[in-house]
Amino acid sequence: MSRHTHLFCFARQMTRLIAACLTGYKQAEMHHTTHILVVLIGLMLSTPAQAELVLSGQAEQGGLIIGTTSNANIVTVDGVQIETDEKGRFLIGFHRDDVDSRLLQISKPDGTIKAHILTPKTRDWKTQRIDGLETKYVTPPDEVLARITSDRQAVIEARDYVEVAPELFETGFKWPVSGPVTGIYGSQRILNGKPRQPHFGIDIAAAKGTEVKTSAPGLVTMAKDLYYTGWTVIIHHGLGLSSTYSHLDSVSVQQGDRVDQDTIIGRVGSTGRSTGAHLDWRVNLGDKRLDPQIVSQVLDIVQ
Repeated sequence: MSRHTHLFCFARQMTRLIAACLTGYKQAEMHHTTHILVVLIGLMLSTPAQAELVLSGQAEQGGLIIGTTSNANIVTVDGVQIETDEKGRFLIGFHRDDVDSRLLQISKPDGTIKAHILTPKTRDWKTQRIDGLETKYVTPPDEVLARITSDRQAVIEARDYVEVAPELFETGFKWPVSGPVTGIYGSQRILNGKPRQPHFGIDIAAAKGTEVKTSAPGLVTMAKDLYYTGWTVIIHHGLGLSSTYSHLDSVSVQQGDRVDQDTIIGRVGSTGRSTGAHLDWRVNLGDKRLDPQIVSQVLDIVQ
């Protein structure tokens, strides 16, 4: 029996044993421990030279999965090839409302294909009420609709950028500012009593003028004053992953700048649609809007 087969049998036995021991634990603890076990088993069953596929993170709404395979393999999700770095690492993200399974395929040079089904776990979303907003930001007047449309297109273009930046996996993903979380990802927002789209970021309260730092190295693809989000900076980190920092009082970078982790890009403010000084921090993988808390945790695991 090969070493790989021995490890697989051991891992299977360990999975059953730990699952039995977890009986009676509350769901959150079981979920967290199972996630750690999956990562550990993936590491046991692989080495950098022979790994067919190792996945870190899990399929869940707002979640991020980091995959590692041979860099000679081709990776596709739902039939579309996705970028990998020189170590064979790639990213798969899930939007807040994703419920459909996704087909991950690993195609080897010899023509063989391995398929994996990723079904996102659903989450419960809270409702958040925000009152005291200026009427023009809840129901915009006709004269600013053209600007809003232009802003939206500019944001899409700033996030629609792909390059391979391995530094992302070496630094992890830091929170850009410290402070209490006053708005969570995925919450359904009711603005001045009127239901609006969910919140796709995290609101972090901080004093006006507090330094805002980059979560990871990258390229600044936007530094602009937008109607809804005020002074906004978007940074691309590689493999389609970008972070957004909004409602800034001022910015200290410009489009095209290369930044390191912890680079000061601006200061906390309350520009745009805002009722007080805070940072709205968001993370995207292409057009998938991710939960920044999950992203930071997953990227820390693979450091």
